[in-house]
Amino acid sequence: MADETVIRVENVSKNFILPHERAGSVKSIFTSLAKGLRSKETQHALKDVSFEVKKGEFFGIVGRNGSGKSTLLKILAGIYQPTEGRVGVRGKLVPFIELGVGFNPELTGRENVYLNGALLGFSKKEVAAMYDDIVKFAELERFMDQKLKNYSSGMQVRLAFSMAVRAEADILLIDEVLAVGDADFQRKCFEYFKKLKKNNKTVIFVSHDMGAVREFCDRAVLIDRSEIQAIGSTADITAKYGQMFVDEGPTEDFLRDEKGKRWGNGKIEIKSVKATLDRDQVVIKATAKVNHKLDSVMYGLHINAQDGSEITAMNNRMILKPDISDLKSGDTVSFTWNLMNVFNDGKYFVTLTFVNEAGIAYDWFSDAATFKVKRPQRSTTPVLPPVSVTYKIS
Repeated sequence: MADETVIRVENVSKNFILPHERAGSVKSIFTSLAKGLRSKETQHALKDVSFEVKKGEFFGIVGRNGSGKSTLLKILAGIYQPTEGRVGVRGKLVPFIELGVGFNPELTGRENVYLNGALLGFSKKEVAAMYDDIVKFAELERFMDQKLKNYSSGMQVRLAFSMAVRAEADILLIDEVLAVGDADFQRKCFEYFKKLKKNNKTVIFVSHDMGAVREFCDRAVLIDRSEIQAIGSTADITAKYGQMFVDEGPTEDFLRDEKGKRWGNGKIEIKSVKATLDRDQVVIKATAKVNHKLDSVMYGLHINAQDGSEITAMNNRMILKPDISDLKSGDTVSFTWNLMNVFNDGKYFVTLTFVNEAGIAYDWFSDAATFKVKRPQRSTTPVLPPVSVTYKIS
């Protein structure tokens, strides 16, 4: 069934006991025991966490460092047991948390493939049959007879990931394992995940890259201070994640309105946004002022229908345009987006975003502009591409 639940997390809490005294002698051991709990502190890593993941979902988990994400991942992977609550998993789950466990740096890449294949439960014959595909995916054809200790960290991750995906799994648990891979390899991995999704596999994806979360995840959960703050669409969750960092910034830099439509730390400030129709195109023009020196900026565009549903969303990474770089305080940057007008009859809302690599908002301006489309042709969806119909009776 399409709505089959494959992961159910129910009221999960996890506590760790943190000792504050180190016993350096037999006498101090007995002294510490006599003091009992007074020398220990309880860390509440997770507090009453509950959510479900459906079969075939690409589900994101986001949160700041120390929020409890890693603890939750290890509970899902079965590495930790919850202090309270329970976790139910239907199907085989393969965690990509610590890639390369079991690799031997003194062996060659080729030898490590066979060693890791054995650890994954494959026979020597099975590894031999998939060897060429493993090496090709990892893009390491020229390096397989070199010792692993001479590999860069990125090369090791590529080889480890290429091995890990060979394991038969219903659910993949991925924790920033692609952070050291280059952009092309990351894209290859995500394309692989897309294929898994088409085959109704389930992916749990943990990342600080909000662009990747928005691009690939169906839904997401936001964890902060060991508790779930929100569960919902990736657009909502990534926006809430960005707002968290604004809340901790210098108040004089806030960009915020009373309706919650705009937020950011003000390092870039959107000054004007206008959306117009020009024949078969929607033209969106904007200007932004730079208030602080910045190395680079990611910029994005979202368009929503009148009912709030998101019609399209993109950033410069998705449309293969470079970041804006080397910005100086006082600079003004002008933008123009030209979109083919495939929108149905109705009103549409434009959101502009300027963020850094971690998804922290410089200026996130929801409903910054609107445009209306009027056309005699109609469909039941917000998008209506140019269409003609012919028929013949014989």
